[in-house]
Amino acid sequence: MTVTHDLPGTGEQVLLAGLGNPGPRYEGNRHNIGFLVLDELADRIGGRFKAHKSGAEVCEGRLAGRRVVLAKPRSFMNLSGGPVVGTARFFKIGPEGLVVIHDELDLPYGSVRLKFGGGAGGHNGLRSITKSLGTQDYYRVRFGIDRPPGRMDPADYVLRDFSTTERRELALNIDLCADAVETLIGKGLAAAQNEFHSR
Repeated sequence: MTVTHDLPGTGEQVLLAGLGNPGPRYEGNRHNIGFLVLDELADRIGGRFKAHKSGAEVCEGRLAGRRVVLAKPRSFMNLSGGPVVGTARFFKIGPEGLVVIHDELDLPYGSVRLKFGGGAGGHNGLRSITKSLGTQDYYRVRFGIDRPPGRMDPADYVLRDFSTTERRELALNIDLCADAVETLIGKGLAAAQNEFHSR
């Protein structure tokens, strides 16, 4: 598959969807890194999340010279597609303007990788979005959470909080991921990959 557009979106507006599970029980989970990165981006644009009829918490503002809509689905992870696609339709943003921020088991902790398109890789949130959207051609910003230790079930691992050691670097890593999102929407995919894939 070839990327026909390096910069997300054909217009000025971009949808940044962070994945996680709603409610205080899940706040610090590895699976909720998408929400944590969106919180940082909301701080950067000076916005606050509000309940939206699409089924997501939504925050609007400007980032990297572009109008952005930040969205956190209020559904659980495996039903992320409905709220994400509902938000995209409400704001008239096509798949090419969607950037999904999510946890990635197959990357070392704290590493950030960006891509356009591809499969779900066992990630239920991505699977739901792809199914609801009808295409896998959208941008992803992947935050590495590493593989579970020993024989721990990955499903249990992602629903656990970051370890004490990981938490020492968590704020810095969230910052890094937010920087990657800004670079992606401001300078394009190739520029963001060049800058962040070498770290």
